[in-house]
Amino acid sequence: MARTIATADAVDRDALLDFVRPRHHLLLLTRRRDGSPQLSPVTGGVDEDGRIVIATYPGRAKTSNAKRDSNVSVCVVSDEWNGPWVQVNGTAEVLDMPDAEDGLVDYFRSISGEHPDWDEYRAAMRVQNKSLIRITPTSWGPVATGGFPADIAAELDARDG
Repeated sequence: MARTIATADAVDRDALLDFVRPRHHLLLLTRRRDGSPQLSPVTGGVDEDGRIVIATYPGRAKTSNAKRDSNVSVCVVSDEWNGPWVQVNGTAEVLDMPDAEDGLVDYFRSISGEHPDWDEYRAAMRVQNKSLIRITPTSWGPVATGGFPADIAAELDARDG
């Protein structure tokens, strides 16, 4: 049985954003007032300015945490659990209504494309009083995959061979 070898590929900002764009499952890490981590599974996209965007509500812990401490991280994972992933660190900006409305349109487009009725979508966002978290990437780890370290795989292959 072939062993999967772990990879960790360093990428530039453009390649990072190309990796993130089709992946919409993220874990957002913010910090509570006491400094402890607070993780939230979220849906995210990438806006035209290369920021990671997440829709939320003003009363959520992630929203108040990001307003208090703009240093956040997201782990972007693939649809398949064992697929590639990357951690992105960045600076968060939180927009509440009415300032969030145009950004929420960009958020929707980045995930689902065009909406059949933008006036209806905008009205729904106003009624729901949605907020938008925009994260400007400042650093990121390599795009990684799971598996065996190459030296361990070679050793196991030698034993099995």
